[in-house]
Amino acid sequence: MTTTPIELLLPLVVRTAIEAGEAIMEIYDSPQTEWEVERKADNSPLTLADRRSHEVIARALASTGIPLLSEEGSKTPYAERRSWSELWIVDPLDGTKEFIKRNGEFTVNIALVRQGDPVLGVIFVPVSRTLYVGSPAGAWRAVVAAGAYEINALAATPIHAARLERPAVVASRSHLNADTEAFIQDLEAQHPEGIDVVSAGSSLKFCLVAEGKADFYPRFAPTMEWDTAAGHAICQAAGACVCQANGEPLRYNREDLLNPYFLVKAE
Repeated sequence: MTTTPIELLLPLVVRTAIEAGEAIMEIYDSPQTEWEVERKADNSPLTLADRRSHEVIARALASTGIPLLSEEGSKTPYAERRSWSELWIVDPLDGTKEFIKRNGEFTVNIALVRQGDPVLGVIFVPVSRTLYVGSPAGAWRAVVAAGAYEINALAATPIHAARLERPAVVASRSHLNADTEAFIQDLEAQHPEGIDVVSAGSSLKFCLVAEGKADFYPRFAPTMEWDTAAGHAICQAAGACVCQANGEPLRYNREDLLNPYFLVKAE
């Protein structure tokens, strides 16, 4: 089967992520809007903003003919998914807890996965209008001006993962647990001069490593494929590793969509 070159898909994905982020902000910025917070089967929250963003993304990406796996969409059985050589993996609103807390640390995540490998990732931060992109051509970030949707209208800056002189670990605001604390303590023992711990929500943790603001992101708590695919693609393009305990990279479109624990690290 012939696949569409990534450089031809990228403009659509960038526009879609921005438009989905704007749909989220219409709700976030409107005090009279009922957010319709519900609880899913795993007790995680779901809002009107999650659903609106999903609708924008599903409608736009349908034009590619590539199947979609979205946190808020219907889940295709593995018996069918296993034959997909490529698919979109999407989290329409990553960091719903952060959205509800109104701290701005939530994102739109869109990834293209081919043969289990995330080859294209786009993360858009609606509140700051910051866009992160990773592809075989490299990784970059841009602050998106109002009304800008085309790549050639964005002032993009290349980003690279890099080890810092003083090591920094990025940890989740909502998921700091004993294993993560142990990782931090071990790193402190290796660096008696001290380390920095940076907190961030949603997929922003991947972005901090990708742009050289943190060395490590240990994730020793549950995540799903849609939580990580876009950030994985961006980190990979920026020169960071997203690895399981055995050193192998995460793979996607597995039968069990729950990820194993992993570590993101600048090489």
